[in-house]
Amino acid sequence: MNKRTIKKHRSMSYFIDAAAKIMDEEGIDFVTIRKVSDLAGYNSATLYNYFKSLDELILYASIRHLKEYTLTLPKFLETAKDSVDRYIRIWDCFCRYSFASPQVYSNIFFGKHTGSIPQIIEEYYSIFPEELGEQSEELLSMFMVSDIYKRNLVLVLKMHSDGFVRQEDVESINEMSVLLYYGMLTRILNSDEKPDIDDVTGRTLSYIKQILKSYLINV
Repeated sequence: MNKRTIKKHRSMSYFIDAAAKIMDEEGIDFVTIRKVSDLAGYNSATLYNYFKSLDELILYASIRHLKEYTLTLPKFLETAKDSVDRYIRIWDCFCRYSFASPQVYSNIFFGKHTGSIPQIIEEYYSIFPEELGEQSEELLSMFMVSDIYKRNLVLVLKMHSDGFVRQEDVESINEMSVLLYYGMLTRILNSDEKPDIDDVTGRTLSYIKQILKSYLINV
């Protein structure tokens, strides 16, 4: 990495850290250019040297909220028996963290600017590579994909290659799982009450298991 890129990434990190801090302390709706710039120690105009808009900066800062999920996931999988068990455990971990920060996760995976997420994810992890931790090749390939349908497809295809689901059922399992999750996430976002993470995660996993039960073979 050349000096120019290193300098660019260092400056970007100041803005991302500032935006993430405001999101944590006040909420995503309270992130403003002035607040971020003041906290980062730059004037407001400088922000546009590194980010196209405030929305783009917020997307970068939102990736920060995947850190705990990303670093915790391997622990969820330590005693997984097979790719079906791994599938359920990955959804378990993902639901727990995303349901605790629904607006942020919705912004990343279902927001209006998700088309620019692939480039943002790649650059974000080049700035903060430590946030990926030590991951298997399978998980790393999933983390570096922004489209939630494609992320989940990696896992469904693994179940297929292991002989648990038929090729013709892969797309159905994938779509049903993601739509189920999206529905639960939307319900949380539309509720005025703080969700019981264990309860809503448990119900989501129960429905995912029902989907799998309809399609699994050789079990």
